[in-house]
Amino acid sequence: MSHPFAASPFDAWLEGDPEVAGLLGKEAERQSTTLQLIASENFTSPAVLAASGSILTNKYAEGYPGRRYYGGNAVIDEVEELARERAKALFGADHANVQPHAGANANLAVYQALLEPGDTVLAMRLDHGGHLTHGSPASITSKVWRFVSYGVSPATGDPDKPGETIDFDQVADIARRERPKLIVAGSTAYARIIDPLPFREIADSVGARFLFDAAHPAGLIAGGVHPSPVGVADVVTLTTHKTLRGPRGGAILCDAALAKAIDGAVFPGLQGGPLEHVVAAKAVAFAEAARPEFHRYAAQVVANAAALAGALAGEGFRLVSGGTENHQVLVDLRPFDPELTGKVAQEALDRAGITCNRNTIPDDPRSPFITSGLRLGSAAETTAGMGVSEMRLVGELISTTLRHRDDEQVRGEVRSRVRELCAGFPPYPSLAGA
Repeated sequence: MSHPFAASPFDAWLEGDPEVAGLLGKEAERQSTTLQLIASENFTSPAVLAASGSILTNKYAEGYPGRRYYGGNAVIDEVEELARERAKALFGADHANVQPHAGANANLAVYQALLEPGDTVLAMRLDHGGHLTHGSPASITSKVWRFVSYGVSPATGDPDKPGETIDFDQVADIARRERPKLIVAGSTAYARIIDPLPFREIADSVGARFLFDAAHPAGLIAGGVHPSPVGVADVVTLTTHKTLRGPRGGAILCDAALAKAIDGAVFPGLQGGPLEHVVAAKAVAFAEAARPEFHRYAAQVVANAAALAGALAGEGFRLVSGGTENHQVLVDLRPFDPELTGKVAQEALDRAGITCNRNTIPDDPRSPFITSGLRLGSAAETTAGMGVSEMRLVGELISTTLRHRDDEQVRGEVRSRVRELCAGFPPYPSLAGA
């Protein structure tokens, strides 16, 4: 079967390299004919794709606008300054650094700017939803700084008060005991709004700095459906993909007093020449996120996640924390099927054309490679145009697949229904051909 970009732009762009062109075509087909439910992914606009693949990739630009180590950067300076100004305007920040290649780089730069080696950092437990850069033994962050962790409250079994939300009493107790130099809010697998104000109060009570890692909710913050940590936290890091729907990359927001330290930690502290083609794409994404239609998009992302969560709950799945307030749905598979692991579920769904990722749940008895849960996200398919009714259908398709995960006929039927559903919501309709 030919890939959905039948007009063959990949063939034109990669004339002379049919192997790479063919691989891009295969990936285009995968993205267009299967459901993309990974919470950290999205579909960028054609404008973001164009900037990402632009001739700006040719220019070396170590340094910052007006302070480069190479000549010929007059236009590059304008590009980066435009991205910085758009980021500042979008989030209401005094200063923006748009050079980090990823959210992990952004977090590492903040640690380097604000901490001395060996300083204590209080951040979210990884098995309760935290990120690798929040203290994983596998991350360089834990080799340079001392991390202590807070978590979520225990599950209660009460549908009205399900628990599994950030335990601020625990955060405060650990902060008083450990006296961290930095407190980190933010997560990679947490389905609720994270209020920055309690973290600010706790940080002030122990004389700590406060970093809000907004990698996941950045687009929801820009879209006005989540509270902004800018002006509350000392520093805010974010990724420009995920809910912000831009290119893969990171950014840092801070007040003017910290600008020099943050910039120096990014370059020359951690990175060399910035990826100015990606910086241009970030500028495009920031402008797109400032438009009224992006606010409607952000609200729909939240509504779609809630619809998916409701459909799954109706099929017998347990929702971690009892539901969702953002783009994520965290599912505990054990009540649905005690023998079903996240790894098996992910692989079964992938074969049926439903892409998601296994994920640990709070106090998961299984290893992070196996897990008892799944993480699902609504951002990408909301970009493609799906709404509440489609998300309810997706919940049904997930349930059917997992109930009959060893039945090839049922899996084939689900795969056909997925392909039919996706045909009505192509991520790049302007590029789709016959």
